[in-house]
Amino acid sequence: MSKARLAAGADDDKVRLDKWLWAARFYKTRQLAHEALELGRVLVDGERVKGSRVAEEGDQLLIRIERLEYKVTILTLATQRRPAREAQLLYSESEASVTAREHQIALQKAEHASYPHGDGRPTKKARRDISRFKDSW
Repeated sequence: MSKARLAAGADDDKVRLDKWLWAARFYKTRQLAHEALELGRVLVDGERVKGSRVAEEGDQLLIRIERLEYKVTILTLATQRRPAREAQLLYSESEASVTAREHQIALQKAEHASYPHGDGRPTKKARRDISRFKDSW
């Protein structure tokens, strides 16, 4: 057996954290997962880590995506991106995390509902009025 094959066989059980985040469907691409790790949006056991860090079963992750937080524990390792149903089996999320995220989503929906929505694109007359108003300054 060649040295390259032996080395590859030794690393079969190791998975980079950015690759695991991609496989678990938290990010659409490995590059986005890597950037999130570099920017500190993903913490492992409360610490910032690099994307090249090896993920291990039992690691506690705090993942911040936009305004939502996921507190998950890695159950199994994966290197391939599978369907969403299978990806959910890679981790377990705490009940407190689920309820907090649902509450945050409800707040965002309520906030969005209270935004004033425009009447759409201005008419030709309205554009002329806007132009006249801007020119008067």
